[in-house]
Amino acid sequence: QVQLVESGGGLVQPGGSLRLSCAASGFTTDYALGWFRQAPGKDREGISCIGRSGAYIRYVESVKGRFTISRDNAKNMLYLQMNSLKPEDTAVYYCAAVRSLYNYCSPYASYDYWGQGTQVTVSI
Repeated sequence: QVQLVESGGGLVQPGGSLRLSCAASGFTTDYALGWFRQAPGKDREGISCIGRSGAYIRYVESVKGRFTISRDNAKNMLYLQMNSLKPEDTAVYYCAAVRSLYNYCSPYASYDYWGQGTQVTVSI
């Protein structure tokens, strides 16, 4: 059973940066990992994912060039470095995991395990 706990959310001004972390327990390198977010009144959307070894990474267009996903398999950690934050990035951010046979991922796939979420608010 995989358990995920996010941290690092908070209030930041536009143009600022935050780094989200996701600690995993019961975790192995057989899992692809992803970051998702849900803004008020909107559906949850996948924004980035990373394959088992970390070599395969994908971003959706809205965060490409501003966000960086990474993982440390030795520490069972997933990260999301968020730069040049915009008010439209305000959302609850979730990390998620799905067992994967290959070093591949998709932010549009179904994920099996989810964290509880951490709030990110971008505002003056």
